[in-house]
Amino acid sequence: MGEIRLMKGNEALAEAAIRAGCQAYFGYPITPQSEVLEYLSKEMVERGGIVLQAESEVASINMIYGAAGAGARVMTTSSSPGISLMQEGISYIASAELPCLIVNVQRGGPGLGTIQPSQADYFQATKGGGHGDYHLIVLAPNSVQEMADFVFDGFDLADKYRNPVMILADGALGQMMEKVEFKEYDPSKRTIPAWATTGKTKDRERNIITSLFIEPERMELQNKILQEKYAKICETEVRYESIQTDDADYILVAYGLSARICHKAQQLLRKNGVKVGLLRPKTLYPYPYKILNELADKVKSFLVVEMNAGQMVEDVRLAVNGKKQVYFFGKMGGVIPTPEDIVNEINKIMKIS
Repeated sequence: MGEIRLMKGNEALAEAAIRAGCQAYFGYPITPQSEVLEYLSKEMVERGGIVLQAESEVASINMIYGAAGAGARVMTTSSSPGISLMQEGISYIASAELPCLIVNVQRGGPGLGTIQPSQADYFQATKGGGHGDYHLIVLAPNSVQEMADFVFDGFDLADKYRNPVMILADGALGQMMEKVEFKEYDPSKRTIPAWATTGKTKDRERNIITSLFIEPERMELQNKILQEKYAKICETEVRYESIQTDDADYILVAYGLSARICHKAQQLLRKNGVKVGLLRPKTLYPYPYKILNELADKVKSFLVVEMNAGQMVEDVRLAVNGKKQVYFFGKMGGVIPTPEDIVNEINKIMKIS
């Protein structure tokens, strides 16, 4: 058993980053994730890491680009407007095939919005928020425990595929306090990769990392390399949690905080004899299309619950492929749905179907 502590989600994520061997953090404060920078500025520095508050989110993501290129294990965190400012740099990093961890603790929008929790950045995270054909691996925690666990997973996946990884959380998960157990992890096993820009040595010529390919044929080749990598990720890294879906007539589909609320609604409905299951994607990219398509052969309909105007619901409809009706229920702008809201929606659907 690892060490157990009572921590905020943002603090647990920051502590996990240190234990995972994060060597450098570059970021800029923005609510509701500022505790990450505050925690790291004390704890990580005292434990041998580098923490720098950049002059902006644009600067911080480009510092990540440089440090990742040198082979360091690096991370940045921000919240919705700040992540938007990073999009050009994220596209560069993805094209250059550099591993890093990016955390978005979402707040309500659009615009400057509110500091309350939201899930309105799903499209931005999963469909490539910047320019060009690229993807991030996107992990969606639903507890303080997973805020910590997904840091270890995120760094390892980034290294495995030489690809940026995003943890897509929200303000409530960042601020809530729960028990968290830190697993045993040895970061010293990670070595500086051979492709890193560590300078010319007697054993090899200098390494060059770039996202600039002037010749269209060379740019197409790089795109093909990336697409082959994404296909492998989609084949091997899909992660989800399935709760009481075997006998379900109706399936709730939700991630993050919404999934926690759906789980409570599911329990209430089951008590009343309604057979409801829950499918919670842990990876938003790659997405669990296959399991949803298989469930569509067994159930009456789906209800997708999100804290936005309807974004992940499009992926659920793609997965179901017209086999069954897919309904949507959402709250926007930082408003959090209640279990009773979801129970009422299921009751409405039962009357229709």
